[in-house]
Amino acid sequence: MSTLIGIRDGASIGAATAALVSDGLYSPAKEKAASRAAYIGRSPLSLRRARQLVGASKAKLFLAFCGLCVVVFLSSRITSFMGWNPHDSSSVLSPSRGGYTVLINTWKRNSLLKKSVAHYASCRGTNAIHVVWSESDPPSTSLKSCLEDIVLSKSQTARKPNFRFDINEEDNLNNRFKPVADIMTDAIFSVDDDVIVPCCTLDFAFGVWQSAPSAMVGFVPRMHWLDHEKNGIAYYKYGGWWSVWWTGTYSMVLSKAAFFHEKYLDMYTNEMPSSIRDYITRERNCEDIAMSLLVANATSAPPIWVKGKIHEIGSSGISSLKGHGAAREKCLNDFISLYGNMPLISSNVKAVDARQEWFW
Repeated sequence: MSTLIGIRDGASIGAATAALVSDGLYSPAKEKAASRAAYIGRSPLSLRRARQLVGASKAKLFLAFCGLCVVVFLSSRITSFMGWNPHDSSSVLSPSRGGYTVLINTWKRNSLLKKSVAHYASCRGTNAIHVVWSESDPPSTSLKSCLEDIVLSKSQTARKPNFRFDINEEDNLNNRFKPVADIMTDAIFSVDDDVIVPCCTLDFAFGVWQSAPSAMVGFVPRMHWLDHEKNGIAYYKYGGWWSVWWTGTYSMVLSKAAFFHEKYLDMYTNEMPSSIRDYITRERNCEDIAMSLLVANATSAPPIWVKGKIHEIGSSGISSLKGHGAAREKCLNDFISLYGNMPLISSNVKAVDARQEWFW
């Protein structure tokens, strides 16, 4: 046995074997063991180190794999930990959610109306399209037929969206928030006839609204801030897009492109102070500010701004008129005085679809 321990080179293997034979201890298994010992003993140092490195690499790979599994698991659970309830675009087709009703406000721009109806008919979450018509003459038979054909041809789902004109006898901006008869959805998407929101962006915003159905969720943010006080009365400034961009703060989302619950249509028409509706009728402006104040007053919560590219295909709306900003500021302060308090709540939160972002 002492001979085996002393083996250091290949030349001594034969001698060791001969010694075993001479001692009467020889066997093939013992000869194999002697050969293995000799091989191990003469292994170069670099080979042993290589084996050690391979072993360490396997351990690191295993640990990395375990870490990746943990990250994937936590990523899938983190939204639950934060109380967020996201929905992917497929959720808009769930029968329990009903999709959304697109409420298009239009005024003597039939070419834009056709483009708008064609686009929203192609969005998979669209359950119905209602056109708020406030012109003195009703829509022509040819226009009705054309738009119905557009809806049928552009729809991407087996169940085609319902299409209807909501005809009003007088021209009034309050008409856009009248209750909708026979509505099949909780969600209303209010939009002007010259605003196009890509379907994927629209469906993402609908998912955000589903997580907070009492809030207004929209694409066009605006803000307010305290300007000064006089005789105990606060006066506020109305901030447009550049104010929002500069400060990162907003307190309203305009109804030219926004989701809200259909219950607010009834509240606007039947519960909001009639003096506010009369003001809007007289001034022909600010119905969207009135809706923002109504929702904020009902919820004591801010709206939600959704990041998304929208396209304005027209340029002849009220906002293009001279003095529009000053008129909006006057509306804001007059409405606040009618409420007797400031319902609006500011926010810095913006909903972003992380799947479309490189950094988030």
